[in-house]
Amino acid sequence: MAGLMGIGTAWAQEAKTPTQFNIYGALMTDVGYNMNSINSNWFDVVRPTQLPSFENEFGAEGSFYFGVRQTRFGVKSSTQTRLGELTTLFEWELFGVGADAGQTTFRLRHAYGQIGKWGFGQYWSPFMDIDIFPNSLEYWGPSGMALFRNIQIRYMPLQGEDKLTFALERPGASADGGIYSDQIALSDVEFSFPLPDFSVEYRKAFGFGYLELAGILRNVAWEDLSPDSVRDLSDNALGWGLNLTGNVALGSKTTARFGVVYGAGIQNYMNDATTDIGVRTTDDIRKPLEGYALPITAFSLFFDHNWNSRLSTAVGYSRTDFDLAESSAPNSFKTGQYALVNLLFKPVDNFMYGAEVQYGGRENHNDGWSYDIVKIQMSFKYNFDLPVTLKP
Repeated sequence: MAGLMGIGTAWAQEAKTPTQFNIYGALMTDVGYNMNSINSNWFDVVRPTQLPSFENEFGAEGSFYFGVRQTRFGVKSSTQTRLGELTTLFEWELFGVGADAGQTTFRLRHAYGQIGKWGFGQYWSPFMDIDIFPNSLEYWGPSGMALFRNIQIRYMPLQGEDKLTFALERPGASADGGIYSDQIALSDVEFSFPLPDFSVEYRKAFGFGYLELAGILRNVAWEDLSPDSVRDLSDNALGWGLNLTGNVALGSKTTARFGVVYGAGIQNYMNDATTDIGVRTTDDIRKPLEGYALPITAFSLFFDHNWNSRLSTAVGYSRTDFDLAESSAPNSFKTGQYALVNLLFKPVDNFMYGAEVQYGGRENHNDGWSYDIVKIQMSFKYNFDLPVTLKP
């Protein structure tokens, strides 16, 4: 009875614990000029995969753009419980992607809850490191960094400046049929995902900053649904990747942010990439075509420098390279480049404006085509953060 009374007392005390809410967000307006051409659905960002893959694919060069798609709104909460701190995060923005690409519309960013060492919901994948994202005006960010918000179950036995995270994540992939993409044999092949993706990250803090190593394993399978009794293209491929990232303080005013990614079949975890699975020929009559995990190498290096308490600059470069099969279409995306430099001014707290020059480059597989884009962007950003304490 005494034990039950003790539990009842703990629950009663927990029920009286206040909850801290934060209502936060940013109103952001972008004004820019595209000196070159890009897919109109991505008019206000730099994505090398969305640059023309052949002459005049996206029409004339040179255009102004205006937008508020970086505007963001979120609510987060924190409550102390007998199982540890309970936190929630619910966040939206106005940047349409997927079926809403090019639109100004509500888009879910995070829907995540965490209690103690366990977390559930849509949040940053442990395979990526958001802390290497530069202080840029451009929304999409470096093409050569891993960046993916995914639905997951995570376990965090080590939290704080040093951290260790394990996660099971929602799987997904896409394929590049290359010169075989119009064959009937491929039209009946469907992806299947028998297992979740498994990711892990470990971060070690140092006096100069931190280093983080993350890894991922994934099983990408596909099934041949064709009634053809001779051919069977069903198979699977192992996707894997390593991501080494870090922040290094270079004196009191400059921070270097870097990341290096290497792996195969992990393209959908990258910030700007195309397909995870490629297709190549074999000598097997029953399986004349086989899928394989496309190798990828990428890196990102940026420097954030504070001239003083109000004025700052970000500058850097990022690159992505695919190792494509000869069967890939000649205009398949092979190499992407991304760079920027800016000057940002914060005259008062919660308000920032600045200007930025952006660059993107695309190189095709083997048709000799390459294309570059240069953009100039000005942005105005108003932040707000309203803390609210709710007492039981």
